Amino acid sequence: AITALLLALVIATASAFTGTPLQLSRPSVAASHSTRSTLVMRERKCDLLGKKANRKARVVTFSHKRIHKVQQVNLQWKRFYSDDLGRQVRLRLSTKGIKTVNKYGSID
Repeated sequence: AITALLLALVIATASAFTGTPLQLSRPSVAASHSTRSTLVMRERKCDLLGKKANRKARVVTFSHKRIHKVQQVNLQWKRFYSDDLGRQVRLRLSTKGIKTVNKYGSID
């Protein structure tokens, strides 16, 4: 038990300087096949046009102070059929991007 603690201490001090994460216990097989969602935080950006938030917007108050605010892009989840892939693709598009797809008829 003492040798295991000393080994863990040596590994912890070595990994603290190299930047590698310390992993004392082995991951279980059940944890790797969990039913939890694998959602990842994404940037609020249009997948088609690349539109991002306007961070330079300003609001002028009654006392004429200029306060910066962020104007977010109007993003919508939309499914489109891809001819190249032969299946439906779910994209996060701005409303301008949706109009562009409707105008040209396809995402391909």
